[in-house]
Amino acid sequence: MAGVAPLREVYLKPGDFCFGEGRLRITTLLGSCVSILLWHPQLLHGGMCHFMLPSRVRGGLALDGKYGDEAMALFMLELKKCRTTPGQYRVRVYGGGNMFNGQATSKIDVGRQNIAMAYQLLDEQGFKLEFVHLGSYGHRKVAFDVWSGEVTLVHVDNRKPSCHRPSGRWI
Repeated sequence: MAGVAPLREVYLKPGDFCFGEGRLRITTLLGSCVSILLWHPQLLHGGMCHFMLPSRVRGGLALDGKYGDEAMALFMLELKKCRTTPGQYRVRVYGGGNMFNGQATSKIDVGRQNIAMAYQLLDEQGFKLEFVHLGSYGHRKVAFDVWSGEVTLVHVDNRKPSCHRPSGRWI
């Protein structure tokens, strides 16, 4: 099709961060990690992070998207560059799953800690949540089309023997 920019696809590994515009699709696979998605419906830009842990003692080190508080700092730098504010964005949050099939685990539940950090950071910065798909069991595949704001989610609950999309289509 003439005149249509080629699709750029970015796969986020744990700790990665991506913010952009145009025909950009950002995907990731989440377990106990959490992804925050920001989308600006007028400017048609946005981004996604994939953080593994809530925070760390930074001690002068460069920002690292592995940590929720630092991933949010990366988002805020992008908003500053774009001269936008948190209230202008649609926000979705995914992940924080329990990866241990309902079995008793240690007292440290990283997924729950990540979820709590996501809520705290979004509240502190003045973002308003549009949608969440958090907790439960298993993993999630998330694909975010930045040009349209469309998000596709596949959640596989590791406690169940079947593996299908919520819509009923086979993976």
